[in-house]
This record gives sequence, structure tokens and C-alpha cells, in this order.
Amino acid sequence: MANAVFTAIQQEAARRQEAAEQGGTPRISIGMATCGLASGALQTKQAFEAALTEQNLAARVQTVGCLGHCYAEPLVMVENPGFPPILFHEVNPGKAGLIVRSFLRDGEPPFEYLLGATEDNELIPPVKDFPRFGYETKVITERSGLIDPEDIYDYVAHDGYEALAACLERDPERIIEEMTECGLRGRGGAGFPTGTKWQLARKAPGERKVVICNADEGDPGAYMDRTILESDPHEVIEGMALCAYATGAGEGIIYVRAEYPLAVKTVSRALEQATELGLLGDDILGTGFGFRLTVFQGSGAFVCGEETALIRSVEGYRGLPRHRPPYPSDQGLHGLPTVINNVKTFASVSAILRQGAGWYRSMGTLKSPGTAVFSVVGDVVHAGLVEIPMGTTLRRLIFDVCGGIADHKAFKAVQIGGPSGGCLPEQFLDTPIDFDSLTEAGAMMGSGGMVVMDENTCMVDVARYFLDFTQKESC
Repeated sequence: MANAVFTAIQQEAARRQEAAEQGGTPRISIGMATCGLASGALQTKQAFEAALTEQNLAARVQTVGCLGHCYAEPLVMVENPGFPPILFHEVNPGKAGLIVRSFLRDGEPPFEYLLGATEDNELIPPVKDFPRFGYETKVITERSGLIDPEDIYDYVAHDGYEALAACLERDPERIIEEMTECGLRGRGGAGFPTGTKWQLARKAPGERKVVICNADEGDPGAYMDRTILESDPHEVIEGMALCAYATGAGEGIIYVRAEYPLAVKTVSRALEQATELGLLGDDILGTGFGFRLTVFQGSGAFVCGEETALIRSVEGYRGLPRHRPPYPSDQGLHGLPTVINNVKTFASVSAILRQGAGWYRSMGTLKSPGTAVFSVVGDVVHAGLVEIPMGTTLRRLIFDVCGGIADHKAFKAVQIGGPSGGCLPEQFLDTPIDFDSLTEAGAMMGSGGMVVMDENTCMVDVARYFLDFTQKESC
């Protein structure tokens, strides 16, 4: 039943995609996540629309999320028939007008503004020759920057909700077994095995159970969760629905800090669309399984990133952690068995269940399979959001993927793991990025925020800053 109903949704998604591509109309995709908007992407979009009108040209101007190249925003992909898709960087309103006139009207791409082509060709250098593209392995961020985050059919057209439709006809226990076999560990920082957590909640007594997505991202320099929610919200929603089916939960909450207004707006719209298509609600895809999701806006307390403090916040109390046990999987929200996972954890689920545990284990390391998403900020040439296989060294990430230290200065340290993590100096650059190796080095994986510092950084000032931060934000 689930597959039959879902096939109709897929057919409608394919019909819409085919209609949009008919006639050989060029497409202009503009990154409009927070990083793009902060760099002027809205003005760039308006400039493209004005230039197309002025030149009397037809083109589809599409809003997409973040590709991760935040240093290059506003980032624009132009698909002009007869040419490979081309990425242009730092596209201000003036460049937008030039691209329309030179490329769309005259068929001559302005080479000085392009980042590269996304397909192999003999005319434009491909972006895969750029180390940032060559070293990344995209699982969580596979669709980010490519689909319209406010169009559920665009998500469905890119394998979206396939895993949910298939798994609703499978034994929930088998789903948990596969999540255990794949070795996914919680991407919020603790690294607790996801399959084990889901199994504990499934076995907990009681008919009412809850699933919570922790998007209370508070580490300085971290914006991975925000960007994922702004760029591919349905990926997280689908992961939560799969968790709910596997554990027997009927209700869920996406806990987002109120300082993320675009993420709140994008997720809220995604929930409406998923409910309208029967992918959320009381009878998902005609299977009788029901799962309802709501958004809860946190007030920005750093401590509410801790799961028991987050639960207290949702219950209407001051966000203070409590001693464990009992763990949330036994007694969580309002005393109900509760699964709490990070945005990146839920965003990994659909791909794993669609492609299998073995596929996921083929990436990363034995004890830390899969990929990790980092926001790399500070004194690097190419700051932004990066997804790499676990086990990649800090040196590879900072110098090869992110272009090294800005202004040809010397590397001093990298702060990783948030305020509770640590600063690793040069002798630790060859440390593999995984849960265990970073802990042995004196830091921690954390949720994925990484701040790179050059030779001019005063480590006393850094220590003072984080001590002040933890004092003010302490539980």
C-alpha cells in the first residue's frame, strides 16, 4: 500500500521536473541559505530577474540552499543549454547583469567569475579539479545547494522519502538492526551508537513515545545544523519519521533555537508540505502508522543543547540538566520514552536505509563509520561547510580542503569540539578526525564546529574567551 501511494507522489514529482525542463529554458540556481543572504544573495536574485526582463530573456530563477562554499557567496549555478552547468562565485548584482548579457544572451560565459563546471567537458575547467570538491564525500549534504528546500517535490525527485515508503512495509526490528550494523554514532558530539539508542526506546514500556531532533546549536563558529535545516529539511524529517516507525513513537519535536528564523520558516513549511502529501500525520501513505511533528523554538541557552536540559525547556521549565539515569530513552519528555538525536544523525538515516549498512561502513573508519560535517571558520582561505569521511586528518581538512591559512601566515592551533573541547597545536595536525582519535589527542569531536587560528592569535585571549563563555552559559 505504501509503495503504491508513494509511486503516485513520485510520478507527480517527475511530471513537475519534466515540465520545468521543457523548452530548453536556462535555469539559474541561487544559494539563499543564511550565508548567501548575508552576502547579498537576495539583491543578486533581484538583479538576475531585472536583467532577464531588460534583455527579454526567459530563464527559471530557482532558490536553493547552501553548497558549503560560504567563502564564495553569493554562489550561483547557471544551466544554459549547450553548456555544462557552471558555478559562478561572489555574484553581486553587477556580475548578475553581466552573466545574463554575456552568457545567456551571447553564449559567452565570463571566465573571470566562474568557479568551474559541475560536469566533465572540453570548454570549462571542472570543479572536481578543485581540492574542495575532490576530497569531500557528500551524504548528509548531497542535495544541499541543488534542490529548492521549500519544494517537497524537488526532494522526492532526488530519492526523497523512498526509504520511508520502503521501510513502512518492513519489520521495525529489522530497521533497528540495520541502524546498529551500519555503526552510525550520534553526530551531536557524544558519539553514542544510534541503533542502541533506538533499541532502548523501542523496548521501553508504554504506548506513547517521543522523537526529538536537537537543533539547539550553540558552539561558537558552528552552523552545520542550521544550514542543513535551511537547505534540505525533508532529509531530517524523513529520518525522524523512520526513527518513529522503528521505535514505535507517534509524536516528535524539532527543537530549533529562535535565533535561526530562516531554519524555523523552512522547516515549518516542510512540515506543512509533508502533511499535505500524507508523509506525516495519522495515516502515513495509507499504512495506518501515524507520526505528528511540531517545531519548538528554544530561547538560545547554550546548556539546552544537553538533552535533559532541552527536555526541561520543552516542558516549560528552566533548562537545567538532570542526573542520569534514568536516561531519556526510558523516561524523557513528560516521563515518556524519548529518542533525542542531532540534526546530522537524523539526516544520515534515509541514505543508510536506502543504500544499506555495508555501503555506509565503506566510508570512514572501523569505529567511526560514515562522514562528518564541519563548519570550518577562522583564519582559513576557504571557510565554509565541509563533509568528509571520518578518519580524514586535520591537516588534509585545513590545508587541502580549506586552502590553508589565510594571508600565507603560519598555523597556530585549531579549536574543535566547542567550548568543552580543546585547542590542538601543529604537532596534532596529522590526527585523524574521529571520535576516539580526537579524544586521545585532548580534544573531542563535538557537533562539528572548528575554529582555525593563525600565528597572530593569542592563546591566552582564546582561553579567556572560552572560560568567560562557559561561565556565562554554564548549567
